[in-house]
Amino acid sequence: MKSGMAIVVGIVAVAAAAGGYYLGNRHAPAPPSPVQASGPAAAGEVKKEKKLLYYRNPMGLPDTSPVPKKDSMGMDYIPVYEGEDEAPAAGGLKISTDRVQKLGVRTQLAEKRALDRVVRAAGRVEVDERRLATISPKFEGYVERLLVNATGEPVAKGQALFEVYSPEIVSAQREYVIATRGVKALRDAGTESRAGMAQLAESSLLRLRNWDVPEDQIASLEKSGEARRTVTFRSPVSGIVMERKAIAGMRFMPGEMLYQVADLSSVWVLADVNEQDIGLVRKGARAAVRINAYPDRRFEGVVTYVYPTLKPETRTVQVRLELANPGHALKPGMFAQVELAAGGGGKVLAVPVSAVIDSGVRRVVIVQAAEGRFEPREVETGERSADWVEVRSGVKEGESVVVAANFLIDAESNLRAALGGLGGAKPADSPKAVSHQATGTLDVLGANGAVTITHGPVPSLKWPGMTMEFTLANPAVAAGVKPGSPIAFEFVERKPGEWVVTSLRAEQAAPGKGATAPADAHKGH
Repeated sequence: MKSGMAIVVGIVAVAAAAGGYYLGNRHAPAPPSPVQASGPAAAGEVKKEKKLLYYRNPMGLPDTSPVPKKDSMGMDYIPVYEGEDEAPAAGGLKISTDRVQKLGVRTQLAEKRALDRVVRAAGRVEVDERRLATISPKFEGYVERLLVNATGEPVAKGQALFEVYSPEIVSAQREYVIATRGVKALRDAGTESRAGMAQLAESSLLRLRNWDVPEDQIASLEKSGEARRTVTFRSPVSGIVMERKAIAGMRFMPGEMLYQVADLSSVWVLADVNEQDIGLVRKGARAAVRINAYPDRRFEGVVTYVYPTLKPETRTVQVRLELANPGHALKPGMFAQVELAAGGGGKVLAVPVSAVIDSGVRRVVIVQAAEGRFEPREVETGERSADWVEVRSGVKEGESVVVAANFLIDAESNLRAALGGLGGAKPADSPKAVSHQATGTLDVLGANGAVTITHGPVPSLKWPGMTMEFTLANPAVAAGVKPGSPIAFEFVERKPGEWVVTSLRAEQAAPGKGATAPADAHKGH
């Protein structure tokens, strides 16, 4: 019994000793290793967690929150940690690598290249004036019968259109018949008599031909010797009856237009080219034409004439294109969007169009100075192609420019800049641009920032309603707005004759009312 108690006491003692050893080692600091002991700042190498400062607006607006939050579009506010809210010493903007990835930042090198320049203009389909025929009798008479009596009806060349009765034509036919019989009767008479009668017959025949009496009717008159009561007028071309003024039984005077027929196998497109672009257009240049009625079709044409005058109301010059029209798909009066190929020059320093942030007053490019460091720079742009734009100053060849998420970087730079300017420039250094407002319809949304808008009157400019081409300050201005939508927009004049849309929003008609209500806003920088 005593021995059993002794065993139990021994086990408890051993367990207590082991537990004490464990607890002592758990709470006591481990002896430093030789490597740790040799470091003078070993304690400072312990990684500290960054302190969360606040949450900021994801679009760069001056709005912060101490707690997680979403903006009006459902986007999460971005956390800002200690040290991240400080701008880099060398200027510009510092963004961590993980945030660069989250933002979807993409860059591309600025390089020298030849720009395939394209001039865009709005136009309309017109009848080829050289293929337009007017039927106007040269004598007085009456419309006896209509053989084609509907406008828009197709006719073939030589097809009978209408018959007329004219006392003058009947009289001239009889004179010719009498004269030809007289020539035969005076066959054995003197030379002078025969010559006089032949001259009478010739003058009668000439009068019939001058009055455009058909040759088959004259031949029938010579053969039968009988004057016909009516004269048949035929279409001089194959085409469409564009206008019909003739009415059965009506009296007409010499030179009065009764029918008009147009050959629509080839048509014109009259394009209104902006004043600043007219120097790029050359006769013989190829052109691509798109029609709203056929969004999937592309028509090819050639510049045949550049008109010598300018329209002062719109500051545009008309350019005439000639297009083949098989199947008469192109109808006079249709609106057209024209892309004119402009002669390209040598290689120039260029960046992608998406790299340029255009506020309408100045243009900015975000340059990646180093890994995670970005520098907004004001640039001077030149000629444009569909995807590239010339940069005359502000960027060097081989520098990386941001082509995706640059608007977010720009917004953050504006938020952090002490004076609100980009690249260290003060807002006071930029000229004030006068903004104009208007409403209308977005007709065409181009791929390179060009849009065509049919707008109402602009009181601030004393403009009447018209259709004209604008340039978007940046692609995000028209995000979500589809062609054909009613819109309200603001625009400025960047330079003489160049109008830039800085704000555009779709509008939708209120139920049962003609007024419109704004749907969504997409403002440019």
